[in-house]
Amino acid sequence: MTDTAIRSDLDADGILTLTIDVPGQSMNVITPEVQRDLAAAIARLKAEPDIKGAVLTSGKASGFMAGADLKGMGALFGSGAALPEGKSKMAALFDGVFQLNRLLRDLETCGKPVAAAVNGLALGGGLEFILACHYRVVADNPRITLGLPEVMVGLFPGAGGTQRLPRLMGVQPALMYLLQGKNMSPQEALGFGVVQAVVPADDVLATAKAWVKANPTKGVQPWDEKNFKFPGGVGMFNPGFVQTFIAGTAMTAKTTNHNMNAPIAILSAVYEGAQLPMDTAIRVESKYFAKVVADPQAGNMIRSLFVSKQAAEKGARRPKDVTPMPPRKIGMLGAGLMGAGVAMVSAQAGIDVVLLDRSQADAEKGKQYTADRLAKKRTDPAKMAAILDRIHPTTDYADLAGCDLIIEAVFEARDIKADVTGKTEAVVGADTIFGSNTSTLPITGLAEAWSKPENFIGIHFFSPVEKMPLVEIIVGKKTGPQAIAKALDYVAAIRKTPIVVNDSRGFYTSRCFGTYVQEGLTLLGEGANPALIENVGKQMGMPVGPLAVNDEVGLDLSYKVGKQTRADLGEAYKPGPADGVIEKMNELGRFGRKNAKGFYVYPDAPAKKYIWPELVATVAGGLAVEQPSADAVKERLLYRQLVETARCFAEGVLETPEDGDLGAIFGWGFAPFTGGPFSHMDTIGIGNVVATLDRLAQAHGERFAPPQLLRDMAAAGETFYGRARLKAAA
Repeated sequence: MTDTAIRSDLDADGILTLTIDVPGQSMNVITPEVQRDLAAAIARLKAEPDIKGAVLTSGKASGFMAGADLKGMGALFGSGAALPEGKSKMAALFDGVFQLNRLLRDLETCGKPVAAAVNGLALGGGLEFILACHYRVVADNPRITLGLPEVMVGLFPGAGGTQRLPRLMGVQPALMYLLQGKNMSPQEALGFGVVQAVVPADDVLATAKAWVKANPTKGVQPWDEKNFKFPGGVGMFNPGFVQTFIAGTAMTAKTTNHNMNAPIAILSAVYEGAQLPMDTAIRVESKYFAKVVADPQAGNMIRSLFVSKQAAEKGARRPKDVTPMPPRKIGMLGAGLMGAGVAMVSAQAGIDVVLLDRSQADAEKGKQYTADRLAKKRTDPAKMAAILDRIHPTTDYADLAGCDLIIEAVFEARDIKADVTGKTEAVVGADTIFGSNTSTLPITGLAEAWSKPENFIGIHFFSPVEKMPLVEIIVGKKTGPQAIAKALDYVAAIRKTPIVVNDSRGFYTSRCFGTYVQEGLTLLGEGANPALIENVGKQMGMPVGPLAVNDEVGLDLSYKVGKQTRADLGEAYKPGPADGVIEKMNELGRFGRKNAKGFYVYPDAPAKKYIWPELVATVAGGLAVEQPSADAVKERLLYRQLVETARCFAEGVLETPEDGDLGAIFGWGFAPFTGGPFSHMDTIGIGNVVATLDRLAQAHGERFAPPQLLRDMAAAGETFYGRARLKAAA
């Protein structure tokens, strides 16, 4: 097998076609081999007079290029190698990240015209490759996307993207794409001047070659021309330029709360680079890129948001010796919000759904949920009809016959779940895999209602199902590999991200997410200002404050779950300081957003919700005289989650830190910039985590007490991911 990543073909017109086709990859990515072959091609362009120009294209049907090989970033940037003599670590890192920037600069200054023939998506470094070409033609296909999404995984474009894109489309529109990671269609790119032509797919290569042949002297970029003017203008004395950065800085601060490194680096690189010649500008970009790469944040985000996520979706936790079991027809028990959402995503994936509820009206309402949302998205009528035809509302359990997977999402009460489970088994038989969508009740106990508990598993969705990317697979004490495989094959079919956890009350996500809410309620019960609690929650990177999210979930549901937990545990139940707050709100009939009365008041639109003015007086007797600092509130909200995730690992609920980080970020919105709680603890240092938890436990109670596992890891100088690597190597 050859390691050639770019094939060269010189035609009779002297045009060198460079076809990127990285071996062993379904999609082209930037590897050291790609850089090596491109450098050789550039040298040949410069040296051979018979070559009049070049066309850069892709040899893969999957697209042009998806950017850097994030799994191999260390090799790409030269990290891990011995430091050159006299070089600091940062200087060596700069040299590593600047390699690609310098290479693309060499391409655009080679003196001969280079065109890009883009036959598919070009993202990240893929777009930066074509921006370094003098002419860009893209296939006329609305499904093709062009963009620089690096900010979504903690990076930013480091191969000239922050410099070339603003020079093509202007600073203000470029920043919108750079800071938000937005993609553009071929037609949008044409309108912005990012590409010069959009043609039928079969004509892309010929069009690019024709341009090279017709423009032998056009091997120069606009910004290298003497009279180049920045679209929209630049400079400290340009009002538009100044206003863009005033607004951009404020908006970035609002959306990131200064938690993320990459957006700040993007603003700096664009601001400085736009006022400099390109050769200096790309060095400025690489300077900021090196700073971002050097910080653990980028590595943590890449690992969780890209590497671990992809591995999970490709079946990293699937039993290897079980043949594929793709679902064809599922039974959905319960047509409420969760059941209707599951029916929708299943039908969209081509799976037939029997949607069962107590009344035909309720079942039909569950199907209408899909119709309403597809109509809102302006779905093609024929496609919409096909999806709706796959959903079969019913009240008759006999209609479940032939289903190869059952999913239950009825009321969160053990007796009700047992009743529908028994009625279902009577029709489909115990050999069918049965999945419960319970969010808190232990799977092992629920499986007692199914005569073959090895075929019973937890399949926990998040609301709204069609928007939330995670599915938590819960393995009971008797759950077998067939059930695990079936559940994971189903999650793959509906294109969501799975994690696999072992049985526990609340499992992993509900149990740990609940601690964020409970600590917020505890602070409220102590008389902390609710606005302080809510604002700190958002500032630390959570999607919303703990009080707001409890309103969304439903305070009545929190009360019922607590009541069921007390009944199940009996004398073993330990009342928490948040219990009194929930009980008081339930007594008052304040159930949250569902009845427009909770911790917040929900007036009619267009007025916005606001914190109930009598809240603190009602549940805490008034504001505490001495209010906690914002840092103290953040520490409690953060470390209450960290210690519970560590307990889940210590108790065997979690088997891998990857599942823990994915579940936290995609399940309950744990600050994505950290890479997840386990990445965050590794970054802080386990010893520092233990010391902080000991201090908090002494001040606020045993809920903060670290498990023995953390103490052992601190003593041994271990990390969670370090342990995982050792386990994998054993």
